[in-house]
Formats: sequence, structure tokens, C-alpha cells
Amino acid sequence: MQLIDSHVHLNFEVFQQDIELLQARWQQAGVTHLIHSCVEPKEFKSIQSLADRFPELSFAVGLHPLDVDKWQDTSSREIEQLAKSDPRVVAIGETGLDYYKATNKEKQQEVFIAQLDIAARLNKPLIIHCREAAQDLYNIIKEWSKQGNKPTGVMHCWGGTPEETEWFLDLGFYISFSGVVTFKNAKQVQESAKIVPAEKLLIETDCPFLAPVPHRGKRNEPAYVKYVAEFIADLRQEKLETLGSQTTANAIALFGLGKVRS
Repeated sequence: MQLIDSHVHLNFEVFQQDIELLQARWQQAGVTHLIHSCVEPKEFKSIQSLADRFPELSFAVGLHPLDVDKWQDTSSREIEQLAKSDPRVVAIGETGLDYYKATNKEKQQEVFIAQLDIAARLNKPLIIHCREAAQDLYNIIKEWSKQGNKPTGVMHCWGGTPEETEWFLDLGFYISFSGVVTFKNAKQVQESAKIVPAEKLLIETDCPFLAPVPHRGKRNEPAYVKYVAEFIADLRQEKLETLGSQTTANAIALFGLGKVRS
């Protein structure tokens, strides 16, 4: 069975001492491809270096909503140029809105719209982070789409209600679930995972964060995406192999991966 971890952060310091062992474990777990997200453009070289070492790694470039204070007049051009510079860049992000304790909502919206524009110009999907901001995010994308652009992408590490899930499905977005879905008290996330159409479902770790049960509270890693797949398959009353094949096909389609390395 093949799995794709659609959201990782392997360039973090916590992985530097044993990353080859991580690779052996993700390969043993059936993970054949990974999408490395980007918190800010200055990470690009470190992510690129990881992709040089691990052929199963594709990646994104963008600016996270919690880092919008780093946005400059040249940031849009920088992100676009970096995205054009390497064919392994398959997405723009992660971008989005994070209103948890936020005092800079207008700035976040401005930076998100700028990255929407980049994705449209380059015909690349978006990796979207959304925390306590679903209504504004939906409204922005819906209004922006009136320009004639149809955005594509994924709502990553999704934690919204079933109603909010439907909003983004209606916009054509994929929905990705992390280890949060395995948490006992994550009833809202579990209900959302039940209603996502098979052809719009993705799985991820968001490692090193949010390790799934039975590793909750520990450092997360790509091999653990199998626990997410197992839990969602059980939740949806599907065979694990069916869910694995479908989410792999979905990631290939969204990110234009072509033939996944076995």
C-alpha cells in the first residue's frame, strides 16, 4: 500500500540528527511521497537541500499567516521567482488566516490575497492554513474568484465544522486531516472527515506537530501518517487499502506529481 504525507516540516531542527532513520521508517510504512510545506521564503534553500537528498520530496513556497510581519514589498516577487526556479515546487503556501489571538487580521488578509494571485499566475495549488477564520477565508476566496480565477488547493490540518467543510468543498478545495482526527475529543473533526467525498480527501502529519494516537504528545514524523489513514478508514467504514489508494491518487492529481516513486 502506498501513502502520501501531504504536509511535512522536515527542515526543523528537531529532525536534523536522525533524518535518515526517519526516511527508513516512512518507507517501511509505505509512504512513497511527501509534500514539504514552507513557513517563509527564507526556508527555501533548506527545503530544497532536503529534496536533493530525498527524491520522494516535493515542496511549496509561501508565507504562513503567523509570519505576515515579515512580508515586504518584494515578498510577492520573491515567492513567485522561487516557485518558478525549481520544478519540484508544486504549491504556494502555506498561506491562509490564523485569527487565534490575532491583532493583524487585515494584514493577514492582504498577504493571503497576494499569494492567491501568485498561485493563479503560476497555475499552482494553494496549501491553506485556517484557524478560527473560516468565514473570512471563505468570503475572501469567493470574492476573489469573481475575477474569473478558480483557485485550487487544500485546507490542511483541517479542524472546521462539517458546515465549514462544505463551504470549501463547494469552492473545489481538497480537505486534509492530520493526527488531530485521532484525538478522543476531536468529534467535530471526525464528523467532518466522514463527509468529505473520497476524491477530495488527503492525509498528512504536519510533523513535527500533532502526532496521532498512539504517539500523541511525542515528536511527529511521516511514518505516522499511516495511523491517520487507519483511523479515517475505520471512521468512514472503508478498507485501509482503498483509502490509501484514493488519497494517494488525490495528492498526485492536486500537486501534479506524476508517477510516484515506489
